[in-house]
Amino acid sequence: MPADLYTRYMDAHRAWADHAADCSTCTTTRPGCPDGIPLWERYCRLQDAYLTHLRTRGTQ
Repeated sequence: MPADLYTRYMDAHRAWADHAADCSTCTTTRPGCPDGIPLWERYCRLQDAYLTHLRTRGTQ
C-alpha cells in the first residue's frame, strides 16, 4: 500500500506540474483554471495521505 500511495502521489505531482507549466492561468502553487482544479485537489489529497502515512509509521 505505501509504495502504491507514493506512486499515485508522485503521478499526481507530475500531472499537476505538467499542467501548471503549460497553463497560462495556473501557477505552480495555485490552480487558476477549471482543468487545473481537479489536478491540484488530487495532488493535495494524495500528498496529505502520504504525509499522514509517514507520520503514523514513525509512531508505531
